[in-house]
Amino acid sequence: MNLSQMVKGAFEKAFPGGDFSFVRVVPATDPRFGDYQCNDALKIAGKFGMKPRDAAQKVAENIDASLKVEIAGPGFLNLTVSGDWLASRLAEMDDSANLAVPQNGEGKRDVIDYSSPNAAKQMHIGHIRSTVIGNAIDRIFRALGYEVIADNHLGDWGTQFGILIMGYRQCLSEDERVNLSVANLEKCYVLSAARAKESEDWKNACRTELVKLQRGDEENLALWRKFIDISISEFDRMYAKLGVRFDTYRGESFYNSMMPGVVDRLLEMGLAKESEGALIVDLEDEKLGVAIVRKSDGGYNYTTSDLACVGSRVADYAPERIIYVTDDRQQLHFRQFFSISAKMGYDVKLVHVPFGLMSYQGKAISTREGNLIKLDDLLSESVRRSYEIVKDRGGDEALAQAIGFGAVKYADLSHDPATAIDFNWDKALALEGNSGPYLQYACARVSSLMAKAGEIDLSNVAFAVDTPTEKRLALQLLEFPGAVVRAAEAYKPSILADYLFQTAQLYSSFYQNSPILKSEERLRNARLKLCSLFGRVLSRGLELLGIESPKRI
Repeated sequence: MNLSQMVKGAFEKAFPGGDFSFVRVVPATDPRFGDYQCNDALKIAGKFGMKPRDAAQKVAENIDASLKVEIAGPGFLNLTVSGDWLASRLAEMDDSANLAVPQNGEGKRDVIDYSSPNAAKQMHIGHIRSTVIGNAIDRIFRALGYEVIADNHLGDWGTQFGILIMGYRQCLSEDERVNLSVANLEKCYVLSAARAKESEDWKNACRTELVKLQRGDEENLALWRKFIDISISEFDRMYAKLGVRFDTYRGESFYNSMMPGVVDRLLEMGLAKESEGALIVDLEDEKLGVAIVRKSDGGYNYTTSDLACVGSRVADYAPERIIYVTDDRQQLHFRQFFSISAKMGYDVKLVHVPFGLMSYQGKAISTREGNLIKLDDLLSESVRRSYEIVKDRGGDEALAQAIGFGAVKYADLSHDPATAIDFNWDKALALEGNSGPYLQYACARVSSLMAKAGEIDLSNVAFAVDTPTEKRLALQLLEFPGAVVRAAEAYKPSILADYLFQTAQLYSSFYQNSPILKSEERLRNARLKLCSLFGRVLSRGLELLGIESPKRI
């Protein structure tokens, strides 16, 4: 039983019949006022006709005697735990295969929609945020016991394919067509799009090829499938580098045949109406403007596609919620789409996780600025720079890759998703400060320490918490399950990243102030056990962020 559950039980004993599901114990903001605090007595005092301090006193009388309780201010409960209590909780955590992370998601299924690159284009630095934030949320929810369907909603349909088909036939050499790659597809799209701007005949020819594709022309469909297969193969190569895996690749084309039915249903329900030749859903009463669900030329858009998508996901997976990880410029679209989904009766929680844009080395990322860096090149540069750091330490390219890729991911994940970020190599690869390499180095230090200690069986060794630095580290380690839960509840991997950085700092303080290998045997083994648990927590936390934890650096 964790501390929050213990204190919740005290509330229930003090005030039978009340709902105290909201009660939560949090680490104290100042060690002078104890180890933990709970302020929830202030919330319930009025309901029971009591002063907050009197309500807190009544709760305190029902708290387990192993905890020291003090009442402060108007009714704050300050809790101080003993070394024995801490040692027993550490042992419970150490004995748990999942480090006591609660399985809140057991029996529940979620869909997470992230990454979603456009077919026939190379992934670039702008794709990194959706991919790594989405994958970290994916991993965190799985750690909590949820069944997760990770879906990559590819941009694999639309007007660009008429331009691509013309470009493939007219702008590429025979050799480029035979050895077709995503780079060649991107090249032919750029050339064909440029010609469409210059020539009305070329533009019309592109439209003709698109119409043929949409009507099921076998030759154009075969080309389209070829483009998609090549694109997915290239995307999979990039995802393999990043340690990202999807359960499904349902792109826009998957929902193409469903969109007319969506519009028909909106009309039947009286939600859609005609406006200037288009069909719209009027959301002005909600201050969300109007959402077009069928354009005046008869075509459909993202709103229609997403409505078809949510209907399909509800029917196929019956998820508790669907999480969308996209940039914050799409917030209006998602508010409109979520509102219409609710009006259509879809019984599923829809969550948009918006993220801010990324700049690179202080400059906005754009083709005009000349720094629309390919993701492949970014990752290769991360390995090159990391190798320069580790080569003199005997490190190889595999270690450089683990550090480089981890640095790129952590540089993103250590920030609140909603904030815009600037990617900077010096900060990302720093061995000091809040960086991926710093945390990986902390993992490596633990591995090195355990190797130096030799073959010591710690399975029957008891934890001991005797000094202030040991206690601070122990208290922090026990917060790991809560950090995972909070990161999931807020859809912010940055919460877990912050926790790991703080934990690594406390471990560093403990390591510097507490002799380990030179201590007498009982103390040495107890401290080694604490170090071992720290290593497990840090390694698991990094894993949930999609970052490797090398055994040496």
